[in-house]
Amino acid sequence: MNDDETEIVALVEQFVDREVKPVVQELEHANTYPEKLIDQMKQMGIFGLAIPEPWGEVSVSVPCYAAVTEELARGWMSLAGAMGGHTVVAKLLLAYGTQEQKDHYLPKMATGEIRATMALTEPGGGSDLQAMRTWARADGDDYVINGSKTWISNARRSQLIALMCKTNRDATPAHRGVSILLVEHGPGFEVSRDLPKLGYKGIESCELTFDNFRVPKTALLGKDEGHGFSQMMRGLEIGRIQVASRALGVGRAALEDSLRYAQERESFGQPIWKHQSISNYLAEMATKLTAARQLVMYAARRYDSGQRADMEAGMAKLFASETAMQIALDAVRIYGGYGYSTEFDVERYFRDAPLMIVGEGTNEIQKNVITKQLVARNKVRS
Repeated sequence: MNDDETEIVALVEQFVDREVKPVVQELEHANTYPEKLIDQMKQMGIFGLAIPEPWGEVSVSVPCYAAVTEELARGWMSLAGAMGGHTVVAKLLLAYGTQEQKDHYLPKMATGEIRATMALTEPGGGSDLQAMRTWARADGDDYVINGSKTWISNARRSQLIALMCKTNRDATPAHRGVSILLVEHGPGFEVSRDLPKLGYKGIESCELTFDNFRVPKTALLGKDEGHGFSQMMRGLEIGRIQVASRALGVGRAALEDSLRYAQERESFGQPIWKHQSISNYLAEMATKLTAARQLVMYAARRYDSGQRADMEAGMAKLFASETAMQIALDAVRIYGGYGYSTEFDVERYFRDAPLMIVGEGTNEIQKNVITKQLVARNKVRS
C-alpha cells in the first residue's frame, strides 16, 4: 500500500477503537442496526473505496480494501458485512455497466447515499446458481420478474439490488440464460422477512419475493442478456476476498483478546500463557492468522492485476475462514468458562466465524473452484 492507503487503514483502525469497540456488545446483544456507525462509515468514505474518479473521490487498491475490511471486522464483523455486497455491485457496474448506469448509480454509491447489495441465493437452490428459478420475462420495454431469493444481506436498507435471474429459461447450457438486473424497491417487490441468525447480528439477512415486479429493460446490467453468470463470477472474486478479510478481522480480534487475557489471568501462581498448552494455542493462532493474511493479500494483488483470480480468492476465503473458526474456538478454550459467557467478546467471535465458512459460496464450493482452475492451468500435454 502507498502512504495514503496506509493512512486510510490507520483512520479506520482509530474509528474501530474509539467508536465501535465501546458499543459493540450492546448493539450485538440487542441485535440493533448500527445506524450511527453506518453514517460515520459513509462520512469517512468507506462505501466509496472501490469507486474511482470521476464518480468517487478516493479509490484504493484491493490490498488496501482488504485491510480496511479486516479492521472493521476486528471491531464488529457486521460492519464489514454492511459494505461487502455494496462493493461487489460497484465492481460489477465498473466492469460491465453502461455509461448511463455508471453515471446514475456510482456517484451516490460512493457517498453511501445509495447502498447496494446482490441477490443470488434461492430457497431451493443454495450453491447451485444455475438452477435458479427467478425469471424475468420480456414484456415490451419492461421485464416482469417472478421468483424469490433468500439470505440477502442488507436487502431492507439497500436502495439498489443486483438481481441474478433467468432471462431465457430454455438456454443451453443453463448459465447462458442468466442475466443481472439492477432493481430498486417498488410494487411487486417485497422484503418478506428478516432471517434469525446465530451471529452476524445487527445487519439484516432477508428473504425477497418478486410478484410480477416490473423494471425497464434499461435495468439489464450491460447491453446484452445472457452474461449474468460470468459477470457475477468475476464479482464474487472481490466478494470472496472481502469475506476472507472479514475472517482475518474476527481471527485477529480473537487472538488479541486471547493474548491479553493469557497475560492477565493467572493459575498455579503464574500467567496462563506460561503453561505449555496455552502457549501452543497462541503460537498456532498467530502463525495461522499470519499465513491467512498472506493468502488474502496474494489474492488481492492478483485481482488488482486484472488477471482471473477465482482460484486465489477461493484459496484465501477457504483458508482464512477455517482459520478464523479455529482461532475463535481456541480463544474460548483459553478463556475457559469465561469464554462461554456473553460478558466477553470471544463468544461473539465464535458465533460470527461460521458465516465466513458458508457465506459467498461454501468452502466445499471453494474447493471445487480451486481444483477446476488447478486443472485448467496445469493441463497434461500428450
